[in-house]
Amino acid sequence: MSPIGRLFRHFRAAKSAAQAPSDGGGEVQWIIAGLGNPGEEYQRARHNLGFMTVERFATSHELKLSRRRFKANYAQTTIEGRGLILAEPETFYNLSGDCLSAMLGYFKVPVERLIVVHDDLDLEAGRLRLKRGGGDAGNRGVRSIAERLGADFIRIRIGVGRPPTDDDSKDFVLKPMTRGELASFAPVVARAAEAVETLVVTADLDRAMGRYNQRPG
Repeated sequence: MSPIGRLFRHFRAAKSAAQAPSDGGGEVQWIIAGLGNPGEEYQRARHNLGFMTVERFATSHELKLSRRRFKANYAQTTIEGRGLILAEPETFYNLSGDCLSAMLGYFKVPVERLIVVHDDLDLEAGRLRLKRGGGDAGNRGVRSIAERLGADFIRIRIGVGRPPTDDDSKDFVLKPMTRGELASFAPVVARAAEAVETLVVTADLDRAMGRYNQRPG
């Protein structure tokens, strides 16, 4: 090869290395996405329980969602040999599929290895339910993801229940929770984070469903 050819080959290799993900190392096997809305006004909302779960998981593993790409804040790491990404889409809840379709495409992660954590009005407050696929039941974040990627992803549903009065459901999930309400959701957020780890480490949805779909004893 000529000196000019070697020079261009070196340039292309350096450019490819610069474009590759620089943290976490290894192949990405799982993407865990918590659904929510960006902005301080939504931090304590029921609609942000997915964000809260991802942040709980990140804290337990001394991670920070400090990388910004794909319209998301995310972290990349390896846990017990499994490469994973924790992500908070910054697209707003109803457009979560825009972020996650780009992320899964870039890291070549199949939709079966996507875990989505979200709040659920149809589930009793404080209950946890794991499942794969199914309808969106009016959840526009789940609908957005299914429209872009298909429905064959794993869902961790955190029950918030229905409004106690005739309040609009949109206001109910978007308005800030009180300190007492936040405290009441802390145990289920912790269980959801544990469920994420169980799924990542074992890749056994049936086992995780058997453990976490039960009422806590």
